[in-house]
Amino acid sequence: MSVRPFLITCLSLLPVALSATEPPATDSVRIYRCVGTNGAVALQDAPCDGARQQQVLDMQRPQDPPPRPAAPVQQPPAAVIEREVRVVTVQPPQPMYECVTAEGERYTSDSNEGNPRWVPIWGFGRRPHGGHGPRPPAPGQHPHPPGSAIVPIGSTLVRDSCHALPQQEVCARLNDRRWELIRRYNSALQSERQQLVREQRGIEARLDQDCGGA
Repeated sequence: MSVRPFLITCLSLLPVALSATEPPATDSVRIYRCVGTNGAVALQDAPCDGARQQQVLDMQRPQDPPPRPAAPVQQPPAAVIEREVRVVTVQPPQPMYECVTAEGERYTSDSNEGNPRWVPIWGFGRRPHGGHGPRPPAPGQHPHPPGSAIVPIGSTLVRDSCHALPQQEVCARLNDRRWELIRRYNSALQSERQQLVREQRGIEARLDQDCGGA
């Protein structure tokens, strides 16, 4: 073997030999590639012994894969709190009306209808045969032609004038009516007492509902 090729071979292996002396990095692994005199190639983790050629390979050390993120903990669904809903309906107080007749008489009523009723309309004409029918106005109030009479010629619907009472006045009148029924009960007949008791119960129920039991 000539000197010149031998020097070239030594110079080519010098970096490999120098690198073989350096310790591998902590995160890598060093593999030695050895080529024997017969051309056989071997990979090992120790330097070559008697090999014709040695190559040092620094390879990444196998690492465990990063841990998988933990699955989120499933929180149990929050319990649904059922709330009880109550609907309270407040009934307005029952109204009471004071009505006045055409004659000036006053009375109370639970309705503002004013006692609707039909009354005759009077006019001049012939009296019906037999003289039956509604009683006409008193003579002399309306002059009429000779041979004629005041007779009903029709009818009309009339109502008494009514107005609503304040609630405080309604409660006072209901209370007065209850005490009146109590006083009448002692002197009433047995048949009348049952009717008085029923009316008193209705008044007391209305006082409890509309007047706070006054």
